[in-house]
Parts: sequence; C-alpha cells; structure tokens
Amino acid sequence: MKTSIRSLAIGAVAGVLALGMGLAAAQGPAFFRIGTGGTAGTYYPIGGLIANAISGAGDKGVAGLVSTAVASNGSVANINAIQGGSMESGFTQSDVAYWAHSGTGLYEGRAKVGDLRLIATLYPETIHLVARKGAGINSVADLKGKRVSIDEPGSGTIVDARIVLGAYGLQEADIKAEHLKPGPAGDLLRDGGLDAYFFVGGYPTGAISELATSSGISLVPISGPEVEKLLKDYTFFSKDTVPADTYKDVPETPTISVAAQWVTSAKQTDDLVYGITKVLWNDATRAALDAGHAKGKMITLQNATTSLGIPLHPGAERFYKEAGALK
Repeated sequence: MKTSIRSLAIGAVAGVLALGMGLAAAQGPAFFRIGTGGTAGTYYPIGGLIANAISGAGDKGVAGLVSTAVASNGSVANINAIQGGSMESGFTQSDVAYWAHSGTGLYEGRAKVGDLRLIATLYPETIHLVARKGAGINSVADLKGKRVSIDEPGSGTIVDARIVLGAYGLQEADIKAEHLKPGPAGDLLRDGGLDAYFFVGGYPTGAISELATSSGISLVPISGPEVEKLLKDYTFFSKDTVPADTYKDVPETPTISVAAQWVTSAKQTDDLVYGITKVLWNDATRAALDAGHAKGKMITLQNATTSLGIPLHPGAERFYKEAGALK
C-alpha cells in the first residue's frame, strides 16, 4: 500500500512537472524561419525586413511568433529546406519554384515538391550578365570562347544561363565555363581571370555595385529576336531594364527577369500563413520595405499574385481575396 501511495505521489509530481513544462512550451515563442540567400545578395536584406515586421507585429499579426531571416545558398537550398522541415519558408526564383512543383527543368528526374505553396510574388529578379571592361563582350553571342562563370551546379542561375546561351545558339561547351558563386566570380573578374559572369537577383546588388566602382564593368544586353522567341518558350521570363547609373558608369541595359517569390509548405496552417500574409501587406511593413532597400518599393500587393507558377497557400489566398487582390 505504501508503495502504491508513493507511486501515485511520484506520478502526481511528474504530471505537475509535465503540465508546467507543457504550459511553458505553449507560452514560449513559435519560430518562422525565412531561407534567403548569401549576405551580399538581395534576398538576405529583404528577408530581414520581412522577418522583423513579422516579429514586431504582435497581436496585429500572429501573437508570439518570432521570425528570422537565415542566410542560405538560395532558391534550390531553400526549397530543399522547406521540403525537409528545417525551414518554414524561403525565397526562390519563380522558375525554380515551377520546376520543383512540376518535376521539370532543374528537377527533371527528381521527385516533385508537390506541397510547395506561394505566399507572395515579391519583385523582379534581373538576369545580370556582368562583363569585364575591355573584354570585347557586347552581346551574348560574344561569349563564345570567353571565360564565363554560370554559377554552381544546382543553382537556378546555371539553368537560366544555359537557357540564355541556347537562345543565342551557344552551348556550355562553346564557352570556357566556370562554376562559381557571384562573390568569387566577381573577385576573379576584377583580377582579370574571368571575362563575364551571370547573376540573377534584384538590382542594385551590393557586390556588383562595389565591382563597378572599384574596377568598372559593363552589363551585356539580353535583347533582340532571340529573346522574343525565348519569352514565348519560357513564360516565367519577362522583359526587364536596368536603369542608367544603377551601377557606376553603366548605361540603361535591356535584359530579362524572373520573379522573386516567397514560398512555404502546404503543411503550414492556414491561419498562420494568413496572419503572416496580412503582416506583409500592412502599413508598417510597407514603410519598412520602402525605406529599407531599393527593391522594397517594388514589392507591391498588385504584383503579389502574379507569376503564379505554383498554387497559392490557402491562408495567403484567403487574405488576397479579402484584400481584393484576387477574385
């Protein structure tokens, strides 16, 4: 009998401790991570602005939610992290999101990421073809025989670079291809070891701005009849223009772009994603985006539901219908 009473007492204490721990856990913050990109790119600072807005929204957003922007290797890495559960959300190029969801392009022969869902289309990601001054590269066709970095295997940039090269009748074998991230590629270009490199991201990009100021660059136009055909074949591309003097001494340059998108998993609850989407488009976030980054002003509610290569998350869809941004 004494043993039974003692066991009951221990059980009661354990139950109280477990209840206390459960209450503490319930009262503790929930986390919503945003996979971004390298710290020198555009994803990281934009992600930081959005994460700060979510964390600071309090009862006006999702009470008790803490959001953080996490540096990563970009689009593919973020989708993999969402799929694996190590990130709740992330930024990606619209082309990469489409390929992942449909199991095509970069994801050919791999399992589809069927539960990938869109929170918002953010801003255009411009395809930069950055050339060394004096390299004699005035068009994409001039890349033949040149030393060109097309980014690392597994990146969205490398697939886009191959599409652009193909539009002008070039293959990877027609150039002296390097597979470097933009930072090392810029360093090598500055030192004369590289003639050009591809970069996909919102302008102005800090690393390219620094390169233009320190050693001078040229941006190679991606335009002409070759691009008109490319746009028909690949609908996730759009025409774009880098305005004059976005980078030091670089004139207005026509090019193309994909869309930067914020994606998550269908496993995230509707109410959570609804609250996060609502915070993204409130007045305080609007002010933070406008003041915090040059690309922030291009993040608009009107563009949020464009480039829909993958389904909207139901929580986001609910908000956009309420806001009149979606029928």
